[in-house]
Amino acid sequence: MTWPKRGLNCPKNHKQRRNGSDGEDKKKRRTSYTLTLTPEQMDKLKAWCDHRMWTFFPVEYARFAFKGDGVNVVCYESGKCVIAGKKTEDFVTYVLENEITKDPKLGYDEVHHPDWFEPHAGLDESGKGDLFGPLVSACVVVTEPDTARMWMDAGVKDSKAIGSDSVVMRLDKMIRATRGVAVKTVMPGMRKYNELYLKFGSNLNHLLAWYHARALEAALAQHPVPWGLLDQFTKQPLVQKSLRTVPKDFELRMRTKAESDPVVAAASIVARAEFVRQLHELSVTVGEELRKGASAEVKAQAKRIVEKLGPDALGDYAKLHFRTAYEALGLPVPEKKVWVSYGSKKAK
Repeated sequence: MTWPKRGLNCPKNHKQRRNGSDGEDKKKRRTSYTLTLTPEQMDKLKAWCDHRMWTFFPVEYARFAFKGDGVNVVCYESGKCVIAGKKTEDFVTYVLENEITKDPKLGYDEVHHPDWFEPHAGLDESGKGDLFGPLVSACVVVTEPDTARMWMDAGVKDSKAIGSDSVVMRLDKMIRATRGVAVKTVMPGMRKYNELYLKFGSNLNHLLAWYHARALEAALAQHPVPWGLLDQFTKQPLVQKSLRTVPKDFELRMRTKAESDPVVAAASIVARAEFVRQLHELSVTVGEELRKGASAEVKAQAKRIVEKLGPDALGDYAKLHFRTAYEALGLPVPEKKVWVSYGSKKAK
């Protein structure tokens, strides 16, 4: 496919293709955009900003940052480049893609990723790395072709890339209210979670697969679709093997970084929002705000709970298989199991 060369005199029909309407201003324009650049591309972008005498400003961990007319450009040592401001779309279209990357992507998602806009299911989880609070699996099923585009324009993306819980909660409410969408979550209480972990042989991947299978089955019962996508957390088809009631022709795909798909991203937001709600309820019960993660501060908080309520109470709030939980209880930490896949000569 030959892409049209774009410039400031971009023809009107090109705007129509990118925006899907005659009135570009009627569509909500993006005010931020993130992508990864090579070192050579970052050098070229820096030279472009320098040449136009844009204002340099310091940003921690940034390779460089410039303020221009209606747009800020920040490039980090990692290669991440963030464009922000009311003229983000113009800058990305006419400068970044036209002169720096030579790779038009903004507004071409339907061309590059047509599967995003098909009816399908998305699966993700939250709470996996948090001592306190439940493990939550979420499945979102989309049946309407315009849903993914609407969500993307509203800011739906991987929940880990959203810094604010309030934004996650707002997007969760919007996702759940969207027409033609099924949203299902699986999140047994903390006592049940700790029981299930042992029941599944102290193997978190097997337990998570069971969670995902139940959420997917419930969502498909409401809105059947031909396929679904799951962020790959194991090379084994554990979720597929755990499914019991899905149609035989249903296909569950797996890949890394699946959250780039807006339906999987929606599932990640739903899962995170539910985790936040459940963690808040547990916090109210215990009488203090429970911390996220499994840091030293979290371990200190777990110790306070043990001292306050007794060792048996920790399982009402925490995942007891965490190293942090053993340390908070003053118990020896079990040796980490080494899983050897079938046919391997030795564990690596």
